[in-house]
Amino acid sequence: MTALRPEREDMYGGGRPYESSGGARRYPGRRPDPPTAPLPRLTGDALRAPAPAEDRTAPLPRVEAETMGLRVPQPQPQPQPFGRQGVPSGAPGAPPAAPGTGAAPDGRAARRKAARRRGGGRHGGGTREPRTPPAPPAERDPRRPLTRVEARRQARLRRPSPATLASRAVGEVFITTGVLMLLFVTYQLWWTNVRAHAQAGSEAHQLQDDWASGKRNPGVFEPGQGFAILHIPKLDVAAPIAEGVSNKRVLDKGMVGHYGEAPLKTAMPQDRTGNFGLAAHRNTHGEPFRYINRLRSGDAVVVETQDTYFVYKVTSMLPVTPPSNTSVLNPVPPGSGFTGPGRYITLTTCTPEFTSKYRLIVWGKMVQQRPRSEGKPDALIE
Repeated sequence: MTALRPEREDMYGGGRPYESSGGARRYPGRRPDPPTAPLPRLTGDALRAPAPAEDRTAPLPRVEAETMGLRVPQPQPQPQPFGRQGVPSGAPGAPPAAPGTGAAPDGRAARRKAARRRGGGRHGGGTREPRTPPAPPAERDPRRPLTRVEARRQARLRRPSPATLASRAVGEVFITTGVLMLLFVTYQLWWTNVRAHAQAGSEAHQLQDDWASGKRNPGVFEPGQGFAILHIPKLDVAAPIAEGVSNKRVLDKGMVGHYGEAPLKTAMPQDRTGNFGLAAHRNTHGEPFRYINRLRSGDAVVVETQDTYFVYKVTSMLPVTPPSNTSVLNPVPPGSGFTGPGRYITLTTCTPEFTSKYRLIVWGKMVQQRPRSEGKPDALIE
């Protein structure tokens, strides 16, 4: 018996009428479905709940280090806060933690307890862990421009400290003092000799020219005026002799001074008796008496005047005597070896060298008087 049913909406389109024939559904225009086997009857075991799915969060089985060939670090147990009965709060059978008490395993109270056990608390006596020193600041990129703070900091570092400024000032004072002392020594030991030699040479040439022209006559001479020339052949000395022993007018000009002023007035070479006393520098300012300590008995000392050569021979020497010992200029000097009046010569200079603490004395006795018209004496020719 074929009966028509209302239209039903099919998954392949709109509603189509279907009819039942022998219990099989048929759609117009489609092949009939193949016959299906009847479903099995479910028993009591099949009605039970399905088995739970595999727990993906369960820990993986432990792999032995020997199997992997590596050292596997073992997990360390984490400290857990304890409940009321001394049982960890998270352990089975422990009472539940009260809300808001901070007794959870990761709560604030657990962290404080762990910190007190590790470091002794805020006021405990435990050993604190050493602090790690801060890492050094990274080097600044030189291409990056300086900030204002960095520029000020570098300017302060470049600014010298007061101690540095003071040390620099002291060093500059010492350097300046050393340079000035060096210049002074150079002036004394070198430049004064150069200038004195020039002045003494000019005076000697002028004196000989005046003798040749007759401009100068024997007699009394003014202080600083030249009137003779002293020759010491052994020392290669030829220096003009001027009246007086003033440093500024005579000695500093490289000349030999004659003690011709009171109270140390001595005789002239042409006097029939007396002591012809002379003085000159041993160091600086021409230093004509630099090496008179090398003179020995019998060495010649010649005084050349306008018309006469006076030749003396060295007889004795006094190496050291105080400047106050003016008796060495007496007509018959004590300690010279002279026993009576005669025509003597006395050379005086400072000693030791480069000082004026003592005086060095050389005495001589006249042995020859030769007119200039007869030529030079043998002592100047040899």
